[in-house]
Amino acid sequence: MIISASRRTDLPAFHADWLMSRIHAGFCEVANPLNSAQRSRVSLRPQDVDAFVFWTRNPVGLMPHLPELDRLGYRYIFLFTVVDYPRLLEPHAPPLSERLARFLRLADRLGAGRVIWRYDPIVLSDLTDEDYHRERFRRLADRFHGRTTRVIVSLLDEYARVRRCLRALEPRLRLRRPAEGDARLAGLMRWMAAEARDRGMTIQSCAEKRDLRPYGIEPGACIDARLIRELFGVSVPERKDPGQRGACRCAVSRDIGTYGTCRYGCLYCYAARAGVPLCSLNPRSSA
Repeated sequence: MIISASRRTDLPAFHADWLMSRIHAGFCEVANPLNSAQRSRVSLRPQDVDAFVFWTRNPVGLMPHLPELDRLGYRYIFLFTVVDYPRLLEPHAPPLSERLARFLRLADRLGAGRVIWRYDPIVLSDLTDEDYHRERFRRLADRFHGRTTRVIVSLLDEYARVRRCLRALEPRLRLRRPAEGDARLAGLMRWMAAEARDRGMTIQSCAEKRDLRPYGIEPGACIDARLIRELFGVSVPERKDPGQRGACRCAVSRDIGTYGTCRYGCLYCYAARAGVPLCSLNPRSSA
């Protein structure tokens, strides 16, 4: 069983102590996101966990626990998001310099194959246009050269809560919604694919409805059973997780996070508590 930790929140940043307490207990309970009264038990015993997939922007809370995870025999990889947006979009993100330092330290410790860079989502607006992304992507790709073998990209999905928060930013920020075949978007995608390849990185998309293959970006799985098998020699089912979006290619996993418990408050993020706009969350509230 693959444990996703987590699409719903940043466990490595904010809830690492909780995670370690549940690992010591050998299990955790997870509420159904659509019905909090329904709870299921998920085993976290080493013999039941094929691998952890840690999703994070800043693994500051979990990094001190990595030696213990290793000692206990757990296998794990990191999906590490680094985009570098204006404070307007990422009001409570830690300084970029801190995130870069932790990415590099993590890659040096685990190896380039176990730390995957997510440049995601790509928000196109009057403040973050194609030239903005070219400058940031190149600078980050230069820093991560040799420290990762894969970069994952996708375009912004405008869920209802996300749309409300981004509309509240107008006129300070106005989204651009490129149509299919948009020449500027096509140019950016081709350029990003070439930049990634030049630095030895495979580039793939995440749950992307648009076909980016003409630009050199293949659809991929963030929770990638084949990669886990190659890294750790464990056999896990490759079938698509039926609980994820139609365009998602991730393998079956159990997610142990809770929506609405990330404190970064990024306005483009879908993982808000049901019924609560992202822009109204208090990043200092307890999770």
